[in-house]
Amino acid sequence: MYCLGSVYEDMSDIVPPEVRPKPAIPAKPPNVGAASPSNPFSPPIPPSAVSTGPPVLPPSAIPVLIGGHGPSHNVPHNIGQSTGHGVATPPAPSGGHSTHSSSGGSTLLGYIGIDTIIEQMRKKTMKTGFDFNIMVVGHSGLGKSTLVNTLFKSQVSRKSAGWSRDEKLPKTVEIKSVSHVIEEGGVKMKLTVVDTPGFGDQINNDNCWEPISKYINEQFEKFLKEEVNITRKRRIPDTRMHCCIYFISPTGHSLRQLDIAFLKHLSHSVNIIPVIAKADTMTSEERQEFKQRVRKELEMGGIEFYPQREFDDDMEDKSDNDKIRETMPFAVVGSDKEYQVNGKRVLGRKTAWGIVEVENPNHCEFAQLRDFLIRSHLQDLKEVTHNIHYETYRAKRLNENGGLHPISSNDTQESNL
Repeated sequence: MYCLGSVYEDMSDIVPPEVRPKPAIPAKPPNVGAASPSNPFSPPIPPSAVSTGPPVLPPSAIPVLIGGHGPSHNVPHNIGQSTGHGVATPPAPSGGHSTHSSSGGSTLLGYIGIDTIIEQMRKKTMKTGFDFNIMVVGHSGLGKSTLVNTLFKSQVSRKSAGWSRDEKLPKTVEIKSVSHVIEEGGVKMKLTVVDTPGFGDQINNDNCWEPISKYINEQFEKFLKEEVNITRKRRIPDTRMHCCIYFISPTGHSLRQLDIAFLKHLSHSVNIIPVIAKADTMTSEERQEFKQRVRKELEMGGIEFYPQREFDDDMEDKSDNDKIRETMPFAVVGSDKEYQVNGKRVLGRKTAWGIVEVENPNHCEFAQLRDFLIRSHLQDLKEVTHNIHYETYRAKRLNENGGLHPISSNDTQESNL
């Protein structure tokens, strides 16, 4: 009569090659996470899991299927569970590295490294940086340039880049842009600020949004031409407008017809964020009433602004975005001047009654706009621009041309410059 150990040796000798045990998987590297001092793939069986039934085979003698696509014959599917016949197999490895696929895949028996993809993406972004393009629209005198400078805490507006106060107001709407590379915490961002001098400043403002709409579509067209080129650039320059901050005059009454017309025509081409400019010219009660009136007029006009309800991915997004939609339009104050308040240097506007602190939520909603625009939704603004607005334009253009139209040699040479 053979001893139990020899029985196991004989069994391992006759196991067919296709179901022989796989070699041990390396443990998780020390710099990623600590491994168990003992063998992490065959931890000791707790006493509660031991039954009085037949002896349990050691892990080295149990055929293991790694992955969910191989043959399943002669391979037990209840590893780590009770078999129902009094035999308990080893439990899952400790340390939280045993994972079951939701599609019925097998248990991971060791560390793979899937979780490092986030760090890989971060390193790549740190090296290449990213683009963010913002447009400001509103008639002159509403503090557009000042607000942009306050948002990014640097002189990034068009007026800060060589604009002269002697410059006359244009007779028609012009499009002027200025780009800067700003860096924070090792992350580089190419920021492009597009200004629209002349908008709403004429006696006759009919169709004054057309040059702006044309410019937005031209950026879509540039990107589309780069995409359909036979030899494309490794990284296509992105000049598409990711966000348009629309400045509403603090009249305290209602939106102008020009405001409604612009928002209707542009809301399906760009992410529009409406703000009430120079909110310190109204009392808290006047400001709240005006915000409610503006929201009601936008709803009655069927005007959508960012973040759109239809693009909420899940209940968490919906909950967060609902709070933002209830606050919009943001009542903001911009300033790039610092003052001493209670022993601290703060950005603010000095008046005869005191100092309006720009970043004080009790004074205005600038801090909420900054957190929303930069700290929580910047990436989503870029994704909605690419996946919704650009795709809408792309589908329309390709349908008009019956598919991918060929790019002429002249167009190819221009796009490669």
